Amino acid sequence: MNKKEIQEQRVKGYFITATKDLLKSDGLKSVSVRNIADRAGYSFATLYNYFKDVKDLVFLCVKDFREECREYVESRTMAITPGNKRLKAIILAYMEYFIQYPGIFDLFFAEKLSDISGKGDTSALITSLLDELCAADWDYCIDMRMLTSREAGLKKAALLYGSTGLLTLYLNRRHPGSYDAFLKQATHFIDSQLKS
Repeated sequence: MNKKEIQEQRVKGYFITATKDLLKSDGLKSVSVRNIADRAGYSFATLYNYFKDVKDLVFLCVKDFREECREYVESRTMAITPGNKRLKAIILAYMEYFIQYPGIFDLFFAEKLSDISGKGDTSALITSLLDELCAADWDYCIDMRMLTSREAGLKKAALLYGSTGLLTLYLNRRHPGSYDAFLKQATHFIDSQLKS
């Protein structure tokens, strides 16, 4: 890479980091060209030298947050034996990530996708994450004849919808009223779904 390319990557990185910081702290409502530029330390016109619009930046942030979540979950579950035990740990770590970053949860599951990006694959990026995190363990359970492919498909869907619903209630309505009560409900829900 030459000096110009290095400088370009550095400036793009400043804008992406600024956007991620805004999304984590205040959600999509705080993301504007001016806010991003101010936080990045550049003029708002400079942003357009590197990105088509704010939606492009937000799309890149979705991809980065997705990778952060993957790394977070993998760091907490890689030593666990494959199968139901690790599936449970993966789903709990996935939920824990969003509890730590409610702005990211809102971005992923509460905002209109048309407000996030003009790219068609944003929805698939978001909704496929939990399934991808669990893929090897679902395959293990099927290979070990713990369940059929059809049963795994039904459980995958129930766990995605259920975990999203539990997180929505907890993060937006504070129901249940404490993290311990939430964890107990989440654990009970996951256990009931993973039962053979």
